[in-house]
Amino acid sequence: MKEKKYHCIIFDCDGTLVDTLEDIACAMNKALAMHGYPSQPLEKYRDMVGWGIFRLAELALPQEARTAQTIETVGACAQRFMDEQPARLSKPYPGIPELVLRLKDMRPKKLTTAVLSNKPDSVLQRLMDDIFGQNAFDAVFGMRPGIIPKPDPSQVWDFLADINCNPHDAILMGDSEIDIETARNAGCYPLGVSWGFRTRATLEKAGAARIIGKPDEIWELLGGV
Repeated sequence: MKEKKYHCIIFDCDGTLVDTLEDIACAMNKALAMHGYPSQPLEKYRDMVGWGIFRLAELALPQEARTAQTIETVGACAQRFMDEQPARLSKPYPGIPELVLRLKDMRPKKLTTAVLSNKPDSVLQRLMDDIFGQNAFDAVFGMRPGIIPKPDPSQVWDFLADINCNPHDAILMGDSEIDIETARNAGCYPLGVSWGFRTRATLEKAGAARIIGKPDEIWELLGGV
């Protein structure tokens, strides 16, 4: 079915473009161990990621250790580990490299692409370059000082204003309730993906307009491109 024409796609990173769960868990567990706290099992991280490194540190720490100072210390330590090796264990999901390459071929006249993540910006920039090569996307936005994280829509609105794109003409694609809430808050099309860290039920509850099971299904939404 041919849908309306969209002019921009904004991707989440973790769990959407790249399976980063092992690298995230490894970095945080190293930080926890360095400061005398127990590690968390890999699968537990599946539900803890998405809100940013310091929220992840808070969730990974024992309840009694969740002071502001400890969260800051452990989170900063985990970020240093990620900065050192952002893509040691990470890999793109099947079909994503082909999708990114095909979308890149459409630029700059037909479709604008961006990545928006709560991952630290220094880590995200290197990860995208390492996995997809330089300039695979028109813009890449990670967390920086003074930036409000998703699901706040501010970064989405600022970017869309810069490219003169109405939010209703943009797709925001992600694997978590955070991404769907961001899309809905911003007025973008909330597209969920089922191959990531959260369940389909979580995406449905968050209000995804559609959930795709493989990357090339997005072309049904881009029929007018």
